[in-house]
Amino acid sequence: MLLQGGATESIAGEASEQGKAGPCPKGHQSPSPAPVPQSPPGSPAGPAMTSEPTSPPVVPPLHSPKSPVWPTFPFHREGSRIWERGGGIAPRDLPSPLPTKRTRTYSATARASAGPVFKGVCKQFSRSQGHGFITPENGSEDIFVHVSDIEGEYVPVEGDEVTYKMCPIPPKNQKFQAVEVVLTQLAPHTPHETWSGQVVGS
Repeated sequence: MLLQGGATESIAGEASEQGKAGPCPKGHQSPSPAPVPQSPPGSPAGPAMTSEPTSPPVVPPLHSPKSPVWPTFPFHREGSRIWERGGGIAPRDLPSPLPTKRTRTYSATARASAGPVFKGVCKQFSRSQGHGFITPENGSEDIFVHVSDIEGEYVPVEGDEVTYKMCPIPPKNQKFQAVEVVLTQLAPHTPHETWSGQVVGS
């Protein structure tokens, strides 16, 4: 009996050791770990999955022209359609700066309005340039006239009879210009143009 019990304990011990290190029962296999992929020689340690963001194309800024382009409009009493005889007016005959109704002082305007009325004939006038000359009735020196000082509906042309008043030209006040110019008799057989651009005969 002692022999049988010792054998039993020996068998039980072997079975216990076999259960710890022995093969698994049939039908049950222990899962093996998945193989780790190896990087080829010379490649970086980890996979490079990052990509740099693409920057948008550079658009050059828009540049405005050096000189601004301003729109043109038809201004009252300004234009290029006019019958000009004898060519343009020589710059040496013009006062500088050009005296206009806008630049005239209030006191000078008041003195001219209170002055006498003179008669004369239009010697020449350029609508495009905005000025001309009147020959006084007494035959004295021609007098300058600016477009801003012409009253009435028509653009003056050579030969038109006019009335006007006189105002000294600053700063020296040695010469005079015609102001409050009114066309009293249009030159006969000569087409005339209104300030609005209509061409009429007389």
